[in-house]
Amino acid sequence: MTPLRTIAVPALSDNYIWLLVHDGNALIVDPGESTPVLLALERERCVPGGILLTHHHPDHIAGVGELLARYPQLPVLAPHDPRIASATRKVAGGEAVVFEKPAVRFDVLAIPGHTSSHIAYHGGGVVFAGDTLFSVGCGRMFEGTPQQMLASLDRLSALPDDTLLCCGHEYTVANCAFALSLEGDNSALRRRAEEARALRARGQPTLPVTLASERKTNPFLRVDALAIIETCQRALGAAAANDRVSRFAWLRKQKDGFTS
Repeated sequence: MTPLRTIAVPALSDNYIWLLVHDGNALIVDPGESTPVLLALERERCVPGGILLTHHHPDHIAGVGELLARYPQLPVLAPHDPRIASATRKVAGGEAVVFEKPAVRFDVLAIPGHTSSHIAYHGGGVVFAGDTLFSVGCGRMFEGTPQQMLASLDRLSALPDDTLLCCGHEYTVANCAFALSLEGDNSALRRRAEEARALRARGQPTLPVTLASERKTNPFLRVDALAIIETCQRALGAAAANDRVSRFAWLRKQKDGFTS
């Protein structure tokens, strides 16, 4: 059986819209605009079977209306959030969703932090994580607390090693620069940074990437790593650095102000 394929469709300034493709059928994830999706469907000779939305931000949902104008019967799955008016089905963490074309089952994960209602879809060997987890980074906390965001990242990090992370933005090179400022001796991180720069130089995406790689390189998944703890101890003092939520909050604040 031909495996499911993930296709990163560049959109807007640095977004990725994702297609999950098999045997002439595709699911569309977080279409921030419609034209790149329509062109990709035509290029891949695919018929869409549904739209999956992870959160309400316009750069992830603004293309839904035009896609529905072309494909009016398309199901649109989204979190329970009144800001997503286009949804035909609202889903929450702990539910499962099943599609026939392409044939795939997703577990829905509640991952609040970036937004209060953010969800991820895990199935078919991939996780569509929106703007919660980036490669070597994580999203800003617009509507959540550090405790919520860290719990969401822990939930994603607990998925199997070979799960492919499909996230919403191409931030990997900049994220690697920040991570290297914390863990310059991390050989896996140095290799990831070199790989990311080479891919971008060729105009290729740095995604998807395995969660096994992320656990070795992403500081926000490594709040319990000795090097990160020692860095936080120097900045926060031993007492505060003993708390993993405090370590995460400090890391996220440092990233907010980081310039490479």
